[in-house]
Amino acid sequence: MKATIDDIDPRGRRVLVRVDFNVPMREGRIVDDRRIRAALPTLAALRDRGGRLIVVTHLGRPRGKVTPELSTAPLAARLAELLGTPVRHIPGVVGADVEREVSALRDGEVAMLENVRFEPGEERNDPALVERLAGLADLYVNDAFGTAHRAHASTEGIAHHVVAVGGYLMARELEALNGVLEAPRRPLLAILGGAKISTKIGVVENLLKRVDSLWIGGAMACTFFRAMGRETGTSLVEEEWVETARTLLEGTGSGKIRLPVDSVVVPEIAAGAPARLVASDALPADRMVVDIGPETARLIGADCERAGTVVWNGPLGVYEIEDFARGTRQVAEALGRSSATSVVGGGDLAAALEQAGVADRISHISTGGGATLEYLEGRDLPGIAALGDRPTP
Repeated sequence: MKATIDDIDPRGRRVLVRVDFNVPMREGRIVDDRRIRAALPTLAALRDRGGRLIVVTHLGRPRGKVTPELSTAPLAARLAELLGTPVRHIPGVVGADVEREVSALRDGEVAMLENVRFEPGEERNDPALVERLAGLADLYVNDAFGTAHRAHASTEGIAHHVVAVGGYLMARELEALNGVLEAPRRPLLAILGGAKISTKIGVVENLLKRVDSLWIGGAMACTFFRAMGRETGTSLVEEEWVETARTLLEGTGSGKIRLPVDSVVVPEIAAGAPARLVASDALPADRMVVDIGPETARLIGADCERAGTVVWNGPLGVYEIEDFARGTRQVAEALGRSSATSVVGGGDLAAALEQAGVADRISHISTGGGATLEYLEGRDLPGIAALGDRPTP
């Protein structure tokens, strides 16, 4: 088990806390602050215990270049509001000016560095940048599960230079995902959506060893339809993965993999496109699948209500277009009614749960995207592996 902030004494020490505040922005304003709120328990606890906090995050993809519209200044302002204390924004990541600002921090004070990805060495895990980041701090806390699958300077490299532990959010993520993989309440149901099987094949293979049933929706279901010899119309099909899908259907997944029985199809993906509901074994040659149908949503919902544990990653239709989000929402509502332990991937699904009014009835909504998928594949994530282990009693 990895050490957490409960295993360190932060009083009077500079604590560099890596968070994932990569939140959606519009015209310099935060659209959704859920990721900031998720880190508050860790930051508040460290501050209350006298730590001198240096918060570091990335925002967007500046690719090593200073990009003013991706500054972390608005994030610092919002964090100050949520924490109820000033958060000093430092207009740099490393350097003499940053070191002076950090050295001036007193017990319980908080500062936020500029976007760490403004530094070209961040994504390369450059040793020189790692050393300069490590020089700012006495302790390192990683509470950024969403970036734990990246071996970057601020997520992995620094952990080899100072005492490194996980935050409360990191611990909650690991507890929830380990519960799915190691000791789930049965029956264990998995629901996977999204466009491409290629991005989730490892998850499918790993979960099939553990689950009692696995529903596959989204465009990725069409690759399985093709493997069954069905018409798929103009839907996205990854031809190079058809044989893999066939092997899964006939092998480990035999009897476990469940596919949509009805689908919503359109001539093109566009708001207002004329939609038809068809049986999934009778897809028209000139239409593409954009959502599961109501009978499929009902069947998945019934499985959710019978399940002991449900893990769900990826929307079941083209969720960003309102007309094609119904299936995802209907399943979200069913999961909200279920007494199952539920672990749901973030992003679009988190928004669907909020809009369905059931987010507070979900056991755990992950802040990770790629990190969640890689963990469910059974991979070691570098940002987690680099953390220290909890001392044995």
